[in-house]
Amino acid sequence: MPKQVDAQKVLQAARSGVPLSVKTYTLPHETEMYLEDILGIFLKEMGRDALKDPLAYCLRELAVNAKKANTKRVYFDEKSLDILNDLQYSEGMKAFKQDTLDNIQHYLEMQKAAGLYIKVVFHNTGPVLNLQVCNNSEITKREQIRVFDRIARSRAFDSLEEALTTVLDDSEGAGLGIVILILMLRKIGLDEDAFDIDVVSGETIASIRVPMSEVKAENLKAISQAIVKEIDALPRFPENIMNLQQLISDPDTEINEIARTVSIDPALTADLLKVVNSAAFMLPKKVDNIVEAVKLVGMRGLRTLLYSYGTQKILGNDKPETKALWRHSYRTAFYAYNLAKGITKKKDILDDVYVGGILHDMGKIIFSSVHPDLESKIAAYCRNKGIPSQLFEDLSSGANHSEIGAMIAQKWNFPDALVEAIKFHHDPHGCSPMYQDVVFTVYLANSLCGFQDGGTSFDQIDARILKEFGMESQEQFKRISERLTAAFDKEATGP
Repeated sequence: MPKQVDAQKVLQAARSGVPLSVKTYTLPHETEMYLEDILGIFLKEMGRDALKDPLAYCLRELAVNAKKANTKRVYFDEKSLDILNDLQYSEGMKAFKQDTLDNIQHYLEMQKAAGLYIKVVFHNTGPVLNLQVCNNSEITKREQIRVFDRIARSRAFDSLEEALTTVLDDSEGAGLGIVILILMLRKIGLDEDAFDIDVVSGETIASIRVPMSEVKAENLKAISQAIVKEIDALPRFPENIMNLQQLISDPDTEINEIARTVSIDPALTADLLKVVNSAAFMLPKKVDNIVEAVKLVGMRGLRTLLYSYGTQKILGNDKPETKALWRHSYRTAFYAYNLAKGITKKKDILDDVYVGGILHDMGKIIFSSVHPDLESKIAAYCRNKGIPSQLFEDLSSGANHSEIGAMIAQKWNFPDALVEAIKFHHDPHGCSPMYQDVVFTVYLANSLCGFQDGGTSFDQIDARILKEFGMESQEQFKRISERLTAAFDKEATGP
């Protein structure tokens, strides 16, 4: 029987910003239909049903090419030919197409026995739908050059019809199909930069980045701005926090004066001492002197701590759901700090990744804590503007919370590193290269939390970022996950 799509599971992935992956070894027709159904659910959720046919073609083309690439590997192995040797490659390709067509079931069984798979990943990051087709036979330089040659050839055509009436050599997989794929993307408003193919951690990854519907994007932006406007009446930060920020910015200020100002606020004092005495600082003894604590944290560390403290003062943590979000945020912060300190050894980003971890879900916290009547106000706004109310529901529960959080962070004049950590913690490759270290660390820390909570699998975590942190195998990842969990639970750094 054809596999049925679990629509609820797909919707959950589409709304939460967590990648959804499907793995197959032989790509039968029913699996192609299954993938199209998943694509349809993602696009319907994004309000872009009309994109299903062109994107389904692109997805099918890439999946079939991945299957052909796997078939080519087992075929060359069976013929004892070296795929990396130019002469042997040319020899093997002479009969490859006909031989495999005549006995495809045999080669598909060989692929499965060899563990060669095709994996399709759907990932809605809010502003972008990312589609990836991966296979674990690495594309050769020759094959990759051929793909990019086809992309270059596509520039010569003004339409799909013109390409279809032009005779092109299609003796290999990435022939006319890739040209049509690029022209299909162009037809829906994307250029060739939306497509890429590369090798990452032993996988060939063909990817397409699809921006959200312009109408949808405009609606989301309008709603986001309305939410920001709704909190205009809130103070940027409490007055004592503003005073401290000014003192820290003044190079003539002495540490004792800053310590005295901190000690005026018992809650801030307690928070500062809690951070200093956490496992993150690995001090030989407990510190209870505020002057010593300020010295240990440093001016930059204190400044970043104030961003998280001020945010919590404004947003609060009284509701059960808000408390749960803050607990998750503190766990993410602890993991991010320890990933930067213990694995990548990038001490210059420790403060930024710690506070970025605390604040990454600020958008969700805003929805759960700011203005009890916010939802009704935004619903009224949607009605007045003719925007479907479902968009607001998607916004409050889905990946777009990162956009909202970033807009608030900008409004409050947070440093760019924190704004980017908040905005791109579901879409790490969208960040500025300048803040990549911070964003990647917060992304991975958040993914570790998702993995431990059962909401994210190892396969759903970005392979390129895992490689950056030396976690190319699931065993390595699990070891680090268990070590961080044990350290966090021991120190009880959560609120």
